[in-house]
Amino acid sequence: MTPDARSPWLFSRRADLLLFGGPALVSVLLLFWGAHTGDLNGDLPLSLWVVTVVGVDVAHVWSTFWRVYADPQELRRRPVLYAALPATAYALGVLAYTAGPLVFWRILAYVAVFHFVRQQYGWVALYRRKSGENDEPGSAWQRRLDALTVYGATVAPLVFWHANMPRKFHWFLDGDFVAGVLPREAGVAALGLFGLVFLAWVGKEAWRIATGRGVSWGKVIVVTTTVLVWNLGIVVFDSDYAFTVTNVLVHGVPYFGLVWLTERRAAERRQALRAPRVLSDRAAASLLVFLVPLVAAAFLEEWGWDRLVWHDNGAIFPGPAVDPGTVALALLVPLLALPQATHYLLDAWIWKVRPENASAAEAVGIAAAGGS
Repeated sequence: MTPDARSPWLFSRRADLLLFGGPALVSVLLLFWGAHTGDLNGDLPLSLWVVTVVGVDVAHVWSTFWRVYADPQELRRRPVLYAALPATAYALGVLAYTAGPLVFWRILAYVAVFHFVRQQYGWVALYRRKSGENDEPGSAWQRRLDALTVYGATVAPLVFWHANMPRKFHWFLDGDFVAGVLPREAGVAALGLFGLVFLAWVGKEAWRIATGRGVSWGKVIVVTTTVLVWNLGIVVFDSDYAFTVTNVLVHGVPYFGLVWLTERRAAERRQALRAPRVLSDRAAASLLVFLVPLVAAAFLEEWGWDRLVWHDNGAIFPGPAVDPGTVALALLVPLLALPQATHYLLDAWIWKVRPENASAAEAVGIAAAGGS
């Protein structure tokens, strides 16, 4: 369970391959399965929606609460921040929804996109620190190229998306992205420029191998799988099915792993101090205790969305479909969206490799001596 500070892997080779390579592989296999069933060019089947959207996408949002609100030590460290962020997010959400439902969803969509992009960069930054690449002489240009590559892998498909609207998929709902702001040529140009950047990055990694500098294979997996799934889900295919299976698994599953392993480490420290422990010594039991409340919370949240707002899946979410009215929706919709808004905001604080987040850094074997 204890990470090896000398290893270039964040958790371990097996865990990293499972958390970062596994979701990408499953996403690609689901694309093949969708082609076989005829679902690839259409909407996501309801059963797969429950597994991917409810079980992974929504549930991973709630896992942030394990890291903060279910961790007494963490909660005591920054009580004002952890109370103020959700309160502020809710107030801003009500104001945005009052200005118009589309205003609310558009703001939330772009904040979500920023969060998804930054998470991929965050993994690369952690791998660079763990492998020691940041400490090499003259490493600044390599760090910039790594950053440019992972940002390009995500931003170029987004530019293509904006330059080729409407698409048959959306982030939250139709119209949440601004249409008509980019010509079609901008999408092709963005992909072309990224192609050159990616070739330069591959050349850089090959140069590292040839000169004996070593390669962070975890970082390579993150970058290449990001290139693969973002382009497959947004550029190659134009379907809700393809976008969803390539979007949520690669984003949500590694986050589950990060929170679970961080909290396991925190639980070990509390046990050493004879303090109460929620997550058990046994990995399987610990994972079950970790995941079941998240899936239950995700189901309850989606039940609220469906019965109060969308009214789409009565077969899954029982109870009467309620129309709260315009005024009540301005209060309810930001409340239902509060877990994900809080998740987006908290992530800007709790995972930074800094002394105040020493427990998170230690969970991946990094000394939190300074900023990231």
